[in-house]
Amino acid sequence: MANRDPNDLSTTHAPRSIDELKELLRDDIKVKVAGIDVDGVLRGKFMSKDKFLSAAASDGFGFCSVIFGWDIHDTVYSRELLISNKANGYRDLLASIDLSTYRRIPWENNVPFFLVSFLDPNTKEPVCADPRGVLRKVLQRAYAKEWRCFAGCEYEYFQFKETPDTLAEKKFTNLQPLTSGMHGYSLLRTQLNSGYFHDLFDQSLAFDVPLEGHHTETGPGVYETALAYTSASRMADNAILFKFLAKSIGMKRGVVPSFMAKPWGNLPGCSGHIHVSVRDLNGKSLFAVSDAELETGRANAAYPDTKFLSQEGEWFLAGVLDGLPDVMPMLVPTINGYKRLVGGEAFWAPNAVTYGYDSRAASVRIISPPSVPPSATRLEIRVPGADMNPYFALSAVFALGLRGIEKKLSLPGPPVSQLTLEDKQNGKVQMLPQSLEAATERMMRPGSIAREEAVFGNDFVEHFGGTRQHEVKLWNEAVTSWEVERYLELA
Repeated sequence: MANRDPNDLSTTHAPRSIDELKELLRDDIKVKVAGIDVDGVLRGKFMSKDKFLSAAASDGFGFCSVIFGWDIHDTVYSRELLISNKANGYRDLLASIDLSTYRRIPWENNVPFFLVSFLDPNTKEPVCADPRGVLRKVLQRAYAKEWRCFAGCEYEYFQFKETPDTLAEKKFTNLQPLTSGMHGYSLLRTQLNSGYFHDLFDQSLAFDVPLEGHHTETGPGVYETALAYTSASRMADNAILFKFLAKSIGMKRGVVPSFMAKPWGNLPGCSGHIHVSVRDLNGKSLFAVSDAELETGRANAAYPDTKFLSQEGEWFLAGVLDGLPDVMPMLVPTINGYKRLVGGEAFWAPNAVTYGYDSRAASVRIISPPSVPPSATRLEIRVPGADMNPYFALSAVFALGLRGIEKKLSLPGPPVSQLTLEDKQNGKVQMLPQSLEAATERMMRPGSIAREEAVFGNDFVEHFGGTRQHEVKLWNEAVTSWEVERYLELA
């Protein structure tokens, strides 16, 4: 049984002992378990109650390591990586059951459900690319300083009036949106398909994935859902499980929700914005200014935009900005995700190393007084799309931010409000990598901040980077419909 993580906020009825667990499962005959692969896909199975209880009382149970040796479509990676390969016969990893994640799946006859983390069976240490293990390692750095990391995730996602079968029959073309038109924050569009719309909210609460907001976003059939702010580790779990919930509820109602970052070339993409803050053991925000500074702001702030952000908050922000280009695959892990960023400020999808007070045109938006009370001071990272793996995205932000505090880094330049369009052209503003290939090359290069042992280290970079190189290879080998339409007749 996995030790309880001090950064976790357990689910409502999570058991604290094997005896409590047995009582919770007294009337059950099976249990559902799942872990997360590098693409943020839940990989799991049903277990008999007896087998599950035996595993929970020990170190865990065996789980085939191939889930770290193949891609999102179960194609074995182009080259052998560190965790799962032909040389070791795809031996088992150890799946360690996290009892704090207990909940029941209301749309599956209330079957009990638990998340697992993957350990090396010999050392009992987290495998280098297990998403839950990577985030846990980062959060332990904060815990050692008696800090706690908190986060919130917001998803934008298209809905299609399709099924998995019709997607295949149509070859993913000419798909029918759930509703037509551009209707952000619409009170009318939510009355169409209202059963599905309300089910997402209500079943989330029943599934112990509480939400803060749920509304239509601009675009045909687009929703936006904000998950309730909580500990960073719990937020990553909730974010993954919300996708599972949305897709499950959708299947029951003939709807396919898509968290693809840019399904339409001529429409805004789907963001996966994340909000972050750090608190001390008493719950006080490390990013908040003192009461004495609330009137005029911090005297030694680098710029007016940061005057209501504490010195630690400014260092954290500087750390994020300093390392952002080196961890882009952890924030934007897909080929398609970079097409969302091409529009830059035109679609509020920033593609440069920028920041600003309450600025949705910046890569990092400072949310602080006077727009919110000091306790709500936080940073919003606006680079990720809805296709992010929340464990890796949150790991990247907190690892870089903590590095910024430790090194007392200075901000790289003025906020976005003081920059002009020409600044991007003359090199005054650092642009982010514009493709997965460029982003992966930068992350994997010698001297990358991601390679620093205190950030992610070589093992993680080599394995995760190798999975992104595989994705790029498949893309480079693909012949797209655009190419055929453009060149078949006239070339």
